Amino acid sequence: MARETKPPDIKQPKAPAAERKTDHPPAPASSTSAEVADFVAKVKALAPVTGGQRGRLLFAMDATMSRAPTWDMALALQSEMFRAVKEIGSLEVQLMYFRGNGEARASKWVTNADALAALMRQVACHGGFTQIRKVLAHARRESEKAKISALVYVGDAVEEPIDELAGRAGELALLGVPAFLFQEGDDANATRAFKEIARLTKGAHCRFGPGSAAELRELLTAVAVYAAGGRKALEALLPKPEGGGARRLLGQMRP
Repeated sequence: MARETKPPDIKQPKAPAAERKTDHPPAPASSTSAEVADFVAKVKALAPVTGGQRGRLLFAMDATMSRAPTWDMALALQSEMFRAVKEIGSLEVQLMYFRGNGEARASKWVTNADALAALMRQVACHGGFTQIRKVLAHARRESEKAKISALVYVGDAVEEPIDELAGRAGELALLGVPAFLFQEGDDANATRAFKEIARLTKGAHCRFGPGSAAELRELLTAVAVYAAGGRKALEALLPKPEGGGARRLLGQMRP
């Protein structure tokens, strides 16, 4: 396996000191794992994007200190998603994370999911502010170069003005990039921000906690499959008895 080089910094202005992050303990989210499992199993069987083009999935994560207590669990689940990407075989994936004093890094676009999983395991949590606007701006720039099929973001808090994030999300919406936001815990401000970003980009927002590891694994896998097969792959399940999981995801994804 080729060794991944250290990804370059994505330089953006630092967040103001007044917006320091506070820890919020994660809370269990409701689970419909059986429906999601049915959905994932069926969508995996559908054909990926055709026409000689690979889907492109940008996976971004908050690596600030408040996520440290559940970091090992999160890394294991996110590694599961990369394994699913490897099985699909029709996706390019880029990993992005932020932490510390304005640090934000992104890997190259690769098809070697094992290399990305190994890179992710080297990331440790550092104290700092959220930098979600960098994630959204980076996704816009990358999609302007070559269309991104989906943005996945995993985090637990928002310390930036929601209106500013909404503006960046609107830019993604114009490019047709849905954002799937997975919220760890129950921070009310994060919930408001993530739901608004999902609404604007026609994506989806889901909460998870210590009791919903299986559900998160399945939903992350489902988003990877969506990036490869598109909305039509999900819609094809709606009239079928096993379409409950597809309805759950599409219920948040506006046409």
